[in-house]
Amino acid sequence: MSLALGAHTVLAAAGENPDDLGGVAGWAVDLMEKLGAPGAGLAIALENLFPPLPSEVILPLAGFTASRGTFGLTEAILWTIAGSVVGAVALYALGAVFGRARMYWVWERLPLVKTEDLERTEAWFGRHGRKAVFFGRMIPIFRSLISVPAGVERMPVGQFLLLTTAGSTIWNVTFVLAGYWLGEQWHRVEGVAGTFQKVVIVLVALAVCWWLVQRVRRTRASRTQP
Repeated sequence: MSLALGAHTVLAAAGENPDDLGGVAGWAVDLMEKLGAPGAGLAIALENLFPPLPSEVILPLAGFTASRGTFGLTEAILWTIAGSVVGAVALYALGAVFGRARMYWVWERLPLVKTEDLERTEAWFGRHGRKAVFFGRMIPIFRSLISVPAGVERMPVGQFLLLTTAGSTIWNVTFVLAGYWLGEQWHRVEGVAGTFQKVVIVLVALAVCWWLVQRVRRTRASRTQP
């Protein structure tokens, strides 16, 4: 089966008109149509660099495409894992280039923050950085961002690659297999993952609000003390 015919068959089976499909799904299908399984890897690499691109759409779609015979399931898994690692390494390099000195320079000019806050964050990452990189690869939003502090803190490259590959493997295999097994209902994965992402966003927003309230209270209290 040719790649073009395979991709059009995928969309037809899902009840979509290949010419009408838009958004991330249409873009991902176009990559897979032109490049095959490497296209899925490229899409995931770009998803790491641009977090608004949802892996929760790309990965199940790659699995569904594999189920239609456009390319193999093993190819889909291996290429998407490779894409995740490449994207993560790019962000790690960005953090390493940005560096600790620049991070402190920017931090010291932000309102409501203190240098001690950043120092405590660095100390926390020093103690829990390996867990953060591994589990962070399985948490929406943080999947990509966790690579930056790892680069800033110069986590050993071999360790970073190992933890990133392990975490990405669990995440990617889960979603690719879900799309493969759900077949024409692959898009149902997005709904479940979307709910999980909303929960994460709400929790992060609440944590940020709590932190801001506590910081404002402490600032006011310090000003009123003689």
